[in-house]
Amino acid sequence: MIKTLPLTALFALALPLAAAADDKAPSPVENSVVKVFATVRYPDVSKPWTKQGPSDVSGSGVVIEGRRILTNAHVVQYSSQVQVQADQAGDKIGAKVEYIAPTIDLAVLKLDDETFFDTHPALPRASELPSVKDTVLAYGFPTGGTSLSITKGIVSRIEFTFYNYPVSGLRIQIDAAINPGNSGGPAVVGDKMIGLAFSHLGGAENIGYIIPTEEIELFLKQAATGKPYSKPAVYDDTQTLENAALRPYLKVKSSDTGTLILETDSSDPAYPLKKWDLLSKIGDVPIDDQGMVHQGDLRLDFHYLVQKQAKNGKVEFEIVRSGSRMKVSVPVAYDRPQLIPWLLGAYPKYFVYGPLVFSPAYGDLANGLAQNPQAAVALLFSANPLLTRRGEVPAFPGEELVIMPAPFLPHRLVEGYGSHAANVVSEVNGIKIRNMRHLVEVLRDAKSEFVTFEYAGRASETLVFQRKKMLDATEEILGDNGIREQGSPEYMKIWTGSGNANP
Repeated sequence: MIKTLPLTALFALALPLAAAADDKAPSPVENSVVKVFATVRYPDVSKPWTKQGPSDVSGSGVVIEGRRILTNAHVVQYSSQVQVQADQAGDKIGAKVEYIAPTIDLAVLKLDDETFFDTHPALPRASELPSVKDTVLAYGFPTGGTSLSITKGIVSRIEFTFYNYPVSGLRIQIDAAINPGNSGGPAVVGDKMIGLAFSHLGGAENIGYIIPTEEIELFLKQAATGKPYSKPAVYDDTQTLENAALRPYLKVKSSDTGTLILETDSSDPAYPLKKWDLLSKIGDVPIDDQGMVHQGDLRLDFHYLVQKQAKNGKVEFEIVRSGSRMKVSVPVAYDRPQLIPWLLGAYPKYFVYGPLVFSPAYGDLANGLAQNPQAAVALLFSANPLLTRRGEVPAFPGEELVIMPAPFLPHRLVEGYGSHAANVVSEVNGIKIRNMRHLVEVLRDAKSEFVTFEYAGRASETLVFQRKKMLDATEEILGDNGIREQGSPEYMKIWTGSGNANP
C-alpha cells in the first residue's frame, strides 16, 4: 500500500528547497562585474566653441583591488556623470573617473559609496598570458538585454599591435561574442581575469579583442603615479629582410637575421642607428627576417620587448652594420609629438576674428575628412597639409597647423569669397604662422588698414578684409551665433595682452 503525504507536508518539504534556491549567491566573477552608465558630451570639431548635445552610453566594468572599478576609457570619456550598477541590483551608485588613458583605452573609477565593495570584492587577475585555445568566458552587459551576459569561446591569437597613437601593446583575440556594451567587462579563464573586452572586428564573425592583464598592470602602475599614461617605445621605420636581393646588396651573411632600419627616428649625427642597419637582436633575443621575436609559444613583433627591456631610458640592440656586428644603446621615447594630434579626451581650442573661426588641426577632424571620398579628393588635389602631412612630427618646436574648421560665420564681410573650411592658414599679412598662439598675436599686433590671409596648398584664394571692420563686427557675430567667448582662455590672454605666443 502506497502511503501519501498530506499537502501541508509536501509544502513543508518544498519550502527548504525553495529557500535554498532563493539563497543561491552569484559566482565571484558575476559578483564583480558591473554595468557602467555615462552621460557624455562629445566635442564638435567643426564648431569648436560648443559641444555636441548630451547622450547616454553604457558599458561594463569590473571590481579591482583598491576599492575601484576598471573599465574602458571610451565608455567614460567626455562624461559629465558616471554611475555603476551591479547585476540584479535595483540602484545605481555615483562614480567619478579617477584616472584615464585613452591611448590604451583603460580607465579607473572611484565610487561615491565605497560600502559597495564590502559585498563585491575584486576579481583576481592572471599573472601570465593565457594559451591559445584556452576556454574563455566574456562577461558584460551588451545590447539586447539588461541582465549580465556571459559568452563562451577560446583564445584565438595573441599579438603585439597598435592601440591609439602613439601606443602599441599586447592584444588577445577571442571568438566569444563581443558586442557594444561588453566594453570594459572581464574575460575570464578558470577563475581569473585574463583581460578586459574593448573591441570587436566589424564585418567579421566572432572576432573580439581583449586588453590583457599584462597591459593592465602597466596601466595601473602608471595610474598610481598620477602622471599621464605613456610607454617606452622606439619609432624608427623598419623593413623586412625577406627579399632575396637585399642580402647581396647589403653584404649580409646568410646566417644573419633581423629587420632593417629604413629611416631613423632622429637626424642627430650622434643617434646610434643608421639607415640599413640590421637589427639582429634586442637584448639577447634574436629578431627574425620579419621583425618578430619568439616568447615562449608566441611569435610577436620585436617592439613588444622594448617595453619590457627598456632601462634608464634606453634599450640594447645588437646590429649588423657593413658586415660588422656591434651593440648599441638606443634611446626610447615615452611620448611622441604629432603635428596633427588627436583630442584624446580634450575639447578643441578656437579663436574667432570677425566671421572667421580658427582652430589647431586635430586628427579627429582630419580623419573624418579622409573618410569622406569627395572631401579627401578635394584636399589631396589642393595639397592640403591636413592630408599631406598626416602622421608627421612637428618640423620645429611649437609647430602647429592652424585651420578654419568650419565655413565662415554669416556676415556681409565675407561676400564673394568661397568657403575655406578645413584650409590651413599659411600667412597673415605676409607673416608665416607658426601656431595658434602666434596667429592670435599677429592679429592683435596688426596696425595696417587691411588684414590678409593666405592658405597652404594650391588653388586657395587670398582673403582681404578691412581690419577695423573685422574688429567692429566680431561682437555682433558672436552674439548672432550664440558664441559666448571669442576664444579659448589661453588665446584670450594673448589677445588682451596678458600672454605671449610661443617663439
